[in-house]
Amino acid sequence: MSRYFSHRYDRLEPYVPGEQPQDRKYLKLNTNESPFPPSPKAIQRAAEAAGGLNLYSDPTCRKIREALADHYGIPMDRVTVTNGSDEGLYFAFSAWCDEAHPVMFPDITYGFYPVYAEKLNIPYRQIPVRDDLSIDPEPYLHNEAMVVIANPNAPTGLTIPQNAIEALAERNPDHIVVIDEAYVDFGGESAVKLTCRYPNLVVIGTLSKSRSLAGGRLGYMIADPSLIADIETLRYSTNPYNVNSMTIAAGVGVLEDEAYTRRNCACIADNREALKETLRKLGFSSTDSKSNFIFVKHPALPGAMLYEKLKARGILVRHFKTPRIADYSRITIGTAAQMEALVAAVQEILKEAV
Repeated sequence: MSRYFSHRYDRLEPYVPGEQPQDRKYLKLNTNESPFPPSPKAIQRAAEAAGGLNLYSDPTCRKIREALADHYGIPMDRVTVTNGSDEGLYFAFSAWCDEAHPVMFPDITYGFYPVYAEKLNIPYRQIPVRDDLSIDPEPYLHNEAMVVIANPNAPTGLTIPQNAIEALAERNPDHIVVIDEAYVDFGGESAVKLTCRYPNLVVIGTLSKSRSLAGGRLGYMIADPSLIADIETLRYSTNPYNVNSMTIAAGVGVLEDEAYTRRNCACIADNREALKETLRKLGFSSTDSKSNFIFVKHPALPGAMLYEKLKARGILVRHFKTPRIADYSRITIGTAAQMEALVAAVQEILKEAV
């Protein structure tokens, strides 16, 4: 770091995104991207919007907010959009937490949560997940902090039921409860409808995963209009043009083609279950992931070794060094052909290891 870097960030450890290497062509199963291209309607609308890139994007993002409101059957004043769901999470930490208002989240979850807390100087508690890596809702009840839960959780893919989310919102009326639904379309159940009953409940979503717009960077937040007003204050004080014109158009296009999304999600879910069963027969165990990835381990193959040996064969998966999950590998679900290539490589590696 330079000598000019603010001392506020002396101890900040930045989030480490999944590898995006350029040295060769890899089968990328490490960043939970969709194996399918965006809907043709999304591509067409984005191309049409490209002709107007000399003008600023609409700061109100009206068209995509209308499309999201229509999709979820809620009023538009309950929706705002962000530059990916990561920006929405950052706004949530900024709006409802500070030195006197802490936050709590699981110890095994999305790595950006502690980074945001550290960057914003927010006190935080990391609640241990159970031995089976599932989230126990009980410690989050009647607390004195904002609650952030990814559902399905990452990197485990495990879900918590709707009644648990209701309990979190109901028993923490003086604090915000944020449900991060980045992966909900692959087998989870959305809590969006609950936001109309609980004014402290916020749902954050993204079009990156199930709708194949990871490169477009389009997230959204759904909550009581008063909470959306909080976020809009921050958004307009940070970057009112945070979502570009082509992304807005692509988002509208993909929401117009829900059948395309449903087909892709169903295919990924089928491939996920098939891969879990195939790897089980090879000696792997896994969590009951309801996401577009699986979380697996093998008694004879440490997670770091599997990661390195797959990478040497041109396949990227995600390995985490956190002690509780160091033996696991997170593998993004791709097409059937991609999963066949992965399994063939794993079989070779297992022959070498035993």
